[in-house]
Amino acid sequence: MTHLLSDGGYQFMIPLLLLLVVILFLIFKGIKNNTEKNLALLKSISLFALVFGFLGFTIGLIEALDRIVEIDGDIAPTVVAGGFKIGVLPPTFGMFIFLVGRAGVTVLIGLKKE
Repeated sequence: MTHLLSDGGYQFMIPLLLLLVVILFLIFKGIKNNTEKNLALLKSISLFALVFGFLGFTIGLIEALDRIVEIDGDIAPTVVAGGFKIGVLPPTFGMFIFLVGRAGVTVLIGLKKE
């Protein structure tokens, strides 16, 4: 797990991990006390995690392209592929968090009494 956090960049992966903890807390809180406010927070935070992950990808891609431009000479395809692998970790984690949040919303709506 630490390897994935460092590969994706701590500045994006740690906040995403914290957002996952908050989402799990809101899901468990919603099981006990299912309110509209809780559902709205869950929806908002999960969407924020998704967008934040893609922001990490965009910034990482810009930095990688800046470094490629600075290098004189040929760049090995493995270097580029490794950079893209690292770049897609934050949005992948953001998508996972979004799906966990949306699954939680679905469960809480299903448990909601009318």
